Amino acid sequence: MFSRYKKAAPGAAKGTAAQPGAQNASPAAAGGSNGETKSYVQRRTAPVAVAASAAVPDKEKKRKERLSELKVELHKRLLENLNLAALEHANEKDLKAEIASISAEAMTEMSVALNTGDRQILNQELYDEVMGLGPLEPLLKDETVNDILVNGPQQIFVERAGRLELTDITFKDERHLLRIIDKIVSAVGRRVDESNPYVDARLADGSRFNAMVPPIAVDGSLVSIRKFKKDKLGIDDLVRFGAFTEEMAAYLQAAVSTRLNVIVSGGTGSGKTTTLNALSSFIDNAERILTIEDTAELQLQQVHVGRMESRPPNVEGKGAVTPRDCLRNALRMRPDRIIVGETRGEEVIDMLQAMNTGHDGSMTTIHANSARDGISRLENMIAMSGIEMPIKAVRSQIASAVNLIVQASRLQDGSRRMTSITEITGMEGEVISMQEIFRYERLGLTPDNKIIGRFTATGVRSHYSDRFRQWGYDLPSAIYEPVSD
Repeated sequence: MFSRYKKAAPGAAKGTAAQPGAQNASPAAAGGSNGETKSYVQRRTAPVAVAASAAVPDKEKKRKERLSELKVELHKRLLENLNLAALEHANEKDLKAEIASISAEAMTEMSVALNTGDRQILNQELYDEVMGLGPLEPLLKDETVNDILVNGPQQIFVERAGRLELTDITFKDERHLLRIIDKIVSAVGRRVDESNPYVDARLADGSRFNAMVPPIAVDGSLVSIRKFKKDKLGIDDLVRFGAFTEEMAAYLQAAVSTRLNVIVSGGTGSGKTTTLNALSSFIDNAERILTIEDTAELQLQQVHVGRMESRPPNVEGKGAVTPRDCLRNALRMRPDRIIVGETRGEEVIDMLQAMNTGHDGSMTTIHANSARDGISRLENMIAMSGIEMPIKAVRSQIASAVNLIVQASRLQDGSRRMTSITEITGMEGEVISMQEIFRYERLGLTPDNKIIGRFTATGVRSHYSDRFRQWGYDLPSAIYEPVSD
């Protein structure tokens, strides 16, 4: 047996798994209608949320339960025998061999026999418990999974291609889930418990993590993980996926390169950050860019990028660094452009002032369902910041700061589209004047509920055409012509 990662215990290995010394160790775990009654109401069969184990035969269910119970006992044995302090410097191959050796010895003492396949599965799950995030580890490694959503220990959903799916992966119990949550948040110096029942953090690979624990979470801890894409999607990728057209990409390249101030608007999960990343690829390498985010997600590829991340208060309620603090400090750091990951509060006034005072070409995202709603959202955020300004002055500030609003949407079939590109052209009385340049038109649904649609120009020539031409981006007039029926 390997001994590099074993504790130097004077006594022999424990004979049973349930030893007094292991009491403090957290457990680990591995259609249609019956009749043909005519109706003018279209009825759809709603998916029934059932336990994942109900879909597998009893034999398979019992096998999984047996492996889960065995994994709990073996994990206790590992905690007793492994020198946890030495694991930081352990390589994966040696540690897996050590875990396999300890578990084999334990199963011999417990008179448990497993076939080769079950033994390999068990050893991998034990490795994930020790070094990773337990049952969540396979989902984090799955490239097809975009989001992981945990509703208590027995229900784990994932999103693939815009659709939610119930997995057959579970935690042993609530204590097991809480242990994994605590493992994640303690790694970034945060905590979650009854006095502080929710937390926002970032995993080692950059994935966004949010958790809420009982008593606020009624039926067990709630966890959501938005996975970080290792491969950054560029403009060409988004065009190929049908998020927008080449004509729209050419227009956006001209807009970003000529330093128009851009806001990416959209709902949750609509692809705002992905769109912002793609637009940032048009920024010249000679420019100094500063990014400000609550959770660092932007993947800018330029040479001169300074990244900042806000910080919540500590246990005593002190030490918070807000996005507004970061933004104010960024203005003193000679940026050419400022990119705010999401504007959602009082930092909006500083963002608009930065756009108006020599930091043109700045970008941010906001939550809104249309360009006009985005303007209203900006007005509301300015009002909530405590600054008392006449509504005309607020709108004048917005109209002079923001040049372009790009609307991103997630449609009902899970696809993500750039549904509108709208320019802000100034003020007419007390109303901000806007003109839509491109839009996405929905034409219908396929039998399998996929949306049929098309991108088209509105026929309106860009308000910034002269600016584009002066900067060397003389776009052909044909890109502004609507698609003919």
